[in-house]
Order: sequence, then C-alpha cells, then structure tokens
Amino acid sequence: MQQDPASMDHLWLPFTPNRQFQQAPRVMVGADGMHFTTQQGQQVLDGISSLWCVVAGHNVKPINEAIHQQLGRLDYATAFQFGTDRAFEAAQRIAELAPGDLNKVLFCSSGSEAADTAMKLALAYHRARGQGHRQVFIGRERGYHGVGLGGMSIGGIPGNRKVFGAAMLPRVDHMRFIHDPVHHAYVQNELPVWEEDPLLELEQRILPLHDPSNVAAIFVEPVAGSAGWYIPPLGYLQRLRQICDKHGILLVFDEVITGFGRLGAPFAANLFGVVPDMITFAKGVTNGVIPLGGVICRDGIHAAMMNTDAPAHAIEFSHGYTYSGHPVACAAAVATLDWFREEDLLARAAQTGPQLGAAVHAAIRGLPGVVGIRSFGMAAAVELAADPAAPGKKAFDIFLDCLAHGVLVRSAGDNLVLAPAFVVTPAQIAQMVETLAASIKRHA
Repeated sequence: MQQDPASMDHLWLPFTPNRQFQQAPRVMVGADGMHFTTQQGQQVLDGISSLWCVVAGHNVKPINEAIHQQLGRLDYATAFQFGTDRAFEAAQRIAELAPGDLNKVLFCSSGSEAADTAMKLALAYHRARGQGHRQVFIGRERGYHGVGLGGMSIGGIPGNRKVFGAAMLPRVDHMRFIHDPVHHAYVQNELPVWEEDPLLELEQRILPLHDPSNVAAIFVEPVAGSAGWYIPPLGYLQRLRQICDKHGILLVFDEVITGFGRLGAPFAANLFGVVPDMITFAKGVTNGVIPLGGVICRDGIHAAMMNTDAPAHAIEFSHGYTYSGHPVACAAAVATLDWFREEDLLARAAQTGPQLGAAVHAAIRGLPGVVGIRSFGMAAAVELAADPAAPGKKAFDIFLDCLAHGVLVRSAGDNLVLAPAFVVTPAQIAQMVETLAASIKRHA
C-alpha cells in the first residue's frame, strides 16, 4: 500500500526561500549514480555533487553495505571517555592523506562545527603555551566557514552576517577578497598572476592594527567555494604561510569543499604544497551519506596541549560533541576512502576537471550577461552581470530553469556553479554545460 505524501506544513528548509518553495515544491525521492529522481518521477542530473558532498556518485553499494554492517555491530557509543575501533581507523586513514605532520584528528558532525572547533583549539593552544593574549582571528571577505557564531564571525559573506551582527565575536578582522574582475575575470585551470600583492594590506594595516602578537589564527578557504569558486593568486597561500610563521600565527585551511579530491588531490594543501596548522573537513569524507566533519591538526599543537602539569584525570581540551567520531559515520568514511582507492577517484578528478572547465569556457564565454568564468579542479563558476535592483535573482531563475530541464546547478549570488561527482562522464558534462548555456541565453 502506497503511503500518502507527507504534509509540507511542518518543515522549515535551510538556506531556501520557503515562501517560493511552497508555491512550487522541489522534492527528491531517490538517487542513483549521477541522477536524482523527483517526486514527479523526473530524472535530474546532479551537477553539484549535492552541495559538494556526493563526490563518488549516489548509492555506492560498498559504502551502503559498510553502514549496514556497522549498524549491526555497534550503532553508537559515547565519545566521552571512550573510543571506537572505527573512529581510530577513520582518523588514521584521514591523517595519512594530509600532508606534513598533520596527524591528529578531532571529529565532529559538520563543517560548521569543524570551524568552531578549530577556533577553540587555536585559543586553547596559545593559552597552553603561555600566550593566552592571542585572541584575535582574521578571516577573509566573502569567506565561508559555516553558520556557527564563531564561523560566521570569521566568515565574510554579508548575507550570512547581517541579521546576527550583535552576536559576532568582537576581535575579528578580514583580509581583502582574492578576485580581480578586471584582469582575471576568466580563469581556466590555472592560478591567476596578480601584478599587485593581495596580502600587502594584511602585513601593512591589519596585523599592525591588532599587533601580530595578539593574533591567534588566520582562516582561509584555499579556493573560495561557497562565494562562487574563486581561485587564489599564484603564490598567495605560500606567502600567507610565511607571514603566519613570521608572527607565530596559526594558519587554518577550511577544506570542507576542497578536501577529498575536489582539486584532484586529497586536500588543497597537498596540491599547493602548503602545510597549514589545521585543516577543517566534512562533506566528501563520507560521500555525503552520513554527517561527519573534523579538524586535522599538526603534531605540535597536540603536543602543546598534552604538555601539562595537571593531574592525569584532567581533560586537556574541554570540547567535543555528542556525535564526535560516531561509529557509523566513521565506518562510512573508511568505506568511502576505500572506494576512492579502488576506483582511483583522485586521478579521475584530476583528469576530468580540466575537461569540465574547457567545456564551460567554450560554450558559455561570450554569452549575454556573462562577465566571468572560473574553472579549477572539478568545479566551474559562471558569473553574471549583477542587477542592483534584484541581486542574485537571474542566477536563481536560471537554477530553476535548468532544474526544469533536468540538470541541477547551484546559484550562489550572481554565480552559477557546476561541481559534479568525480564519476561524471563526458556526455553528462556536455548535458550540464549545454543546459546551462541554453538557460543563460533564454534569460538574457
């Protein structure tokens, strides 16, 4: 007997115009491979890895089976005062992928929790070293570090901050953004070379203003994902590492989006040859099937926290979550990383990314209203001319139009983003790009 559809009167959807949604609901009821099935039976090509998460495609049987087996063996155990075999295994596997001495993993359930965890760890680390006065955080304009009050404070997306200004942390500053729309509107699988130094303001204004000895950490996305896939200038991340080393400031890479293969490498840190002090992660680590996030930190941070005269029963870092290292989520992570290796997904992403970027540039550059295209790794963004009277509306309308034509793209402000799973085929890339190009033309 078929169950009647549930009422839509009770669910409040996140980051969604709920009034508009109620007029034309978009409900997914199934997924397999690269496609969703809607409540109306329409097949929709997932062009965004379902918010950067489903990097191996939907309904991967070995991951599903690992979850099923774990549920039958150990469904849940508290992480307070106890560990589980799966959590230890997942932490080891993740640490093995990270560069340098990034060897210690703190688990949580999301990228937002990971950002707040990294902030708290930075404060605790400096205090353990006798530098508790280091309490200033520096983020970047248009950066995204989740929706916790800490992550929003260091984040720089205005729409996420404007309603909550009174609750923002007070000792936070922001570096300038990394996009030059005049000289580098179009970027195709390369790092733009800037004539000016985008970090000059950090060195000459921001750090002197706060005094570098008061700064705890600098947070950046190696590639700015949520704002619309903005690529760092050549040498930017390396120079940022040097500045942090010079002043004893921790450098944190938010790799919730770039981690686990989006750039064809385990982390952006691997690709760019920069070892940050911490990496935050989530999304692709479990292929999106179960929430899991975390922070990878360098051995020195862990050692400083363990170097204490406190009694042996005292907790070194008073932080954690009910679902830190959830055994089922960790089983999903191990199975996902096994699948990465078995299917050579990192190499596939490294090979397919330039093909995706080339297709987007070839089909969409020069179309009416398009003012920029940025492609790097397994993602590409098309930027539309802004309409001051209705910011983001055209991109949202194109998102809806593409969905009606069977392709899911992401609208982010005035940007339209494609970021498919690494198993996408050339034919599916062509379908995504052609659908998006046709919609842009219809909305010119």
